[in-house]
Amino acid sequence: MARILLVEDDAALARGMAAMLRGKGHALDVVTDGEGALAAAADEPYALILLDLGLPDLDGIEVLRRIRRAGNRTPVLVLTARDAVGDRIAGLDNGADDYVLKPFDPDELEARVRALLRRSTGEATATTTIGALVLDPARGVATLAGRDLALRRREWAVLERLAARPGKIVSKERLASEIFGYDEPVAPNAVEVYVARLRRKLEPDGPAIRTMRGMGYLLDAS
Repeated sequence: MARILLVEDDAALARGMAAMLRGKGHALDVVTDGEGALAAAADEPYALILLDLGLPDLDGIEVLRRIRRAGNRTPVLVLTARDAVGDRIAGLDNGADDYVLKPFDPDELEARVRALLRRSTGEATATTTIGALVLDPARGVATLAGRDLALRRREWAVLERLAARPGKIVSKERLASEIFGYDEPVAPNAVEVYVARLRRKLEPDGPAIRTMRGMGYLLDAS
């Protein structure tokens, strides 16, 4: 799954969206104003930004304009109650990738998020195959020799990130930053716990997850 920045000042709506997206395995950071959005977007390599236009300090269009001016090409899905055609055109002209009008159906939002994430990675329908292991990002399912591994969402998130770079080291810090939002409590050994669970599920037919001391983890593609 992906690390997503949600910029929304409506606390109840933000909680609902965060719960829905985290339930799909995404790591979510939530900020409530434009300045916070600019700071977060500059500090973290997000896979997607969900941006409300009606923010309390900066207008969302201005936030979008500054993000693009800084050279940040992260896909942006605009959330807005403004249904005027001119507002939508302004957003698209300033770098938005898609729009969803409030109130929106959660299934529609989820579908638009999936579409933008697939488009940004160039994996519209592709599966990843490493030996007997097959990952289907569209469904969030991993199989080993045809057997469903029944991964929990963070197990899937760790495996997906390792499988995206087979044979290459992924640091523990990077794994932690991509599967947990910065407002979520993270136990010191959280990543090790998920890696240990994955190793058990991948035995004996799957690729091994190797610990590279002091550097991170590697999914052995040999």
